[in-house]
Amino acid sequence: MDFYSFFNSSTSWRVRIALALKGLGPNYHGVNIRTGAHREAGYVAQVNPSATVPAIVENGFNLGQSLAIIDWLDIKHPEPRLIPAALERRARVLEFCYLAACDIHPVNNLRILKYLHETLKVSPQQRDDCYAHWTAEGLAAAERLLAQAEENYGGPWCFSAQPTMADCCLIPQLCSAQRMGCDMTPFKRANAIFAHASSVPAFINAEPRNQPD
Repeated sequence: MDFYSFFNSSTSWRVRIALALKGLGPNYHGVNIRTGAHREAGYVAQVNPSATVPAIVENGFNLGQSLAIIDWLDIKHPEPRLIPAALERRARVLEFCYLAACDIHPVNNLRILKYLHETLKVSPQQRDDCYAHWTAEGLAAAERLLAQAEENYGGPWCFSAQPTMADCCLIPQLCSAQRMGCDMTPFKRANAIFAHASSVPAFINAEPRNQPD
């Protein structure tokens, strides 16, 4: 299995957590999205037609999009399970993951921030204010879902006593917000999960500082 990642990409980070939790060690290929390596013709043609990271390649099968990759990994390597089998819990985990992946991340990723600054010519302060606003909106919604999950399921993780794909999505998003100087004090449940994850080897191994690129 070949894994294409950028060390500081939150979407790549999600998959790195999933791989580590499952004890999988693919061949790691760093793709520098800051220099545009993800748009090079060879990468787009042979690895990921979406011209993004992450991507997985195995036995001629190519797959991009972090949530699709984690779902594929969960079926192919079902232990530990990251997307619950029970219908309602599965739905809750996916609800949370889609909030992170569809509502919070897209408006705050590198290409959007670069477009705001380089094309629309907003000031660095305006760009950062935009990031902080939408991050706060999204994390407030996430906090409400986590409070509901804590009441229904308990445990130190988002939805149970074991990590799920929701935790794979939450931790990188929180780190991105911290890196951008967002106020994290209102998000008590999210911060508690983050503190717990910070001592777990799979989450530590997946951190950007521990990647070869």
